[in-house]
Amino acid sequence: MIEIDFERLRTLGLTPALAQLATSIALAQDEADLQLMRLTEVHRETVQLHDGVNERSARPQQRLLRRLLDDDTALAVGDWVLAHTDAGSDAHAPSWVHALVPPQTHINRRDADGRRHPVVSNVDTALLVMGLDDDFNPRRMERYLALVSAGSVTPVIVLTKADVASRTPGLLEARVAALHERLPAGVELLAVDGTDPTTAQRLATWVFAGQTLVVLGSSGAGKSTLTNNLIGQAIQDTGAVREHDSRGKHTTTSRSLHRLPGGACVIDTPGLRTLRPDVDEATLAATFSDIATLAAQCRFRDCRHGDEPGCAVREGVDHDRLRNFHKLLREAKRDTLTPLQRQQQVSVYKQRAKAFKARDRRDGT
Repeated sequence: MIEIDFERLRTLGLTPALAQLATSIALAQDEADLQLMRLTEVHRETVQLHDGVNERSARPQQRLLRRLLDDDTALAVGDWVLAHTDAGSDAHAPSWVHALVPPQTHINRRDADGRRHPVVSNVDTALLVMGLDDDFNPRRMERYLALVSAGSVTPVIVLTKADVASRTPGLLEARVAALHERLPAGVELLAVDGTDPTTAQRLATWVFAGQTLVVLGSSGAGKSTLTNNLIGQAIQDTGAVREHDSRGKHTTTSRSLHRLPGGACVIDTPGLRTLRPDVDEATLAATFSDIATLAAQCRFRDCRHGDEPGCAVREGVDHDRLRNFHKLLREAKRDTLTPLQRQQQVSVYKQRAKAFKARDRRDGT
């Protein structure tokens, strides 16, 4: 049997649904004296766990790691786990993670080879941070929207460095208007100065007791500055950006969960080097809902919104947005291929490359 101090763990983001699920999982475990804890950091061989009062290091059991590997997943910051500490309450006694409480929400990304990598778990809102300087990139923001939509997480776009953009007349207004015109109407969008104390007040709608937020964005976008603003003190390191392209160094090198004064939690993350959403075609269509709506007006039912005549999507959607949708769709389809299908696809590409080279040689003679 497991005893859960709900009020204490609520400040770490525990919900009644997760508490009930944790209780049922604990009943199925052989180990007694299990404790429900939240994972705040993941390291190579260990993880950091928090019980609402204290934080300690623990090692996942090998059988748990094997089970997660078989399920094509892994432990992530934000997970709730059942852990046991040897030798009573000794602060230096080893702790072991026995079981994972299935997350309510889970954000994954994929690498260039299509392999899935967990980003965070059990988050309610994703603050998608993008700078209004040279970091401004609507195509990348569309990828972040697809990333969090696939994990059933509410997105909020936070455009940082509004103070910098305001130095150029009309720049801030133009970029905010460009995003409003291009992105789905239901997505909240705020332009802020990450160092301004009032920024935390503007985000109060999503920062309240029991809520967990994750801050996502490229390096140098101002994620750690925003995180420090929400916490109320400089916990996370921040750094300058390069002058010629506004890109930053990876001052945040790992994901970490922090408690906020009002009882919420925030997870700061490093900039993702490879931003490839783990998304299927249906979720992608929901993210690009304007394309799905206009597709019903296309001349042909099987219109691919390429060169077909009478394509309502090409006429009504920003060209760059449509091109980004096609690229994400190709990636989503590629991720569903079996190893044999991938091998066949590579063979087709090689045959096409040989045909192009042969044609070039003929044209050159």
